[in-house]
Amino acid sequence: MGQDIEWKSYFSDDERYADIINGIVFRGKQIVAETDLHEVDTQTGYRRGMRFIRKWQNANRRRSRIRDSVRKTAFGVNFVIIGIESQEVIDYSIPLRNMAYDVGEYEKQAARIRREVRKHHEGLESGEYLYGFRKESRLYPVVTFILYSGKEAWDGPKSLHEIIDFTDLPDELKKMVSDYRIHVIDVRRFNDTGAFRTDVRHVFDFIRCSEDKHALYKLVEQDDYYKNMEEDAFDIVSHYANAVELLEVKDYYGKEGKVDMCKAIRDLMEDSRAEGIEEGADRINQLIILLSEQGRMDDIVRAAKDRKYQERLFREELGSR
Repeated sequence: MGQDIEWKSYFSDDERYADIINGIVFRGKQIVAETDLHEVDTQTGYRRGMRFIRKWQNANRRRSRIRDSVRKTAFGVNFVIIGIESQEVIDYSIPLRNMAYDVGEYEKQAARIRREVRKHHEGLESGEYLYGFRKESRLYPVVTFILYSGKEAWDGPKSLHEIIDFTDLPDELKKMVSDYRIHVIDVRRFNDTGAFRTDVRHVFDFIRCSEDKHALYKLVEQDDYYKNMEEDAFDIVSHYANAVELLEVKDYYGKEGKVDMCKAIRDLMEDSRAEGIEEGADRINQLIILLSEQGRMDDIVRAAKDRKYQERLFREELGSR
């Protein structure tokens, strides 16, 4: 659940939200601006039965779900409701859960329409009055992106049909069973991060490299962004680098809450050079590479600040080398 909160906080920034839409849907074309986005209540819900139909009153129970992030996005005079859900573990029933989110959004819209129809009910047909929905009433489209950041490649279903048993069903009947597709973005295997214009690219790149130790070390060293990270972006990548202790190392926080992830590595190198010991520099290099290969960015940071901890790592990690 921790990463869900971090992702939700991260995408509370509308510039990033727009960037996700532009990068995934429009492959980098700047179609949606942050000013096109409007906040929407993340709670979705629907009623089983309708209050104004007496025989269903006993079944009138409310179900509600809390979404991670959702925005109403303007396209000309129209709107699309776009949700983002974070996922770190494969859910093999996810088409059902995702469908419930989207149905809940549609029902919220329908409920608003019903309220308006009841206020202005003159000239309605009987069905329009009974169900609170005019012939010309329309709903805004709903789309949900699932940001999957698990270590295993996504092998879960991407449509409702994939979890329905069609054994012995005639094709003619199968075609009549409505399908429902979901949109999974496998972050660790998403290579088109150049389509992003914000630090979404850097967060995706870090997560993608987090299991490739040499690639992660190279990425952090060569990209200047990681020397001046936004704190909420840092919170996310720390989770995927198993670097919880990084959050407590105040010396690596700069102005306006930004974080220098590379400074710890540089400090380790400087510490060695100050002593003028070439062998020590080689050992520092070995230690940094070894810890980076294991994704232990927290140990690199701690060793940069704590000489005793540094010596302990030398003994434990390089003692037999």
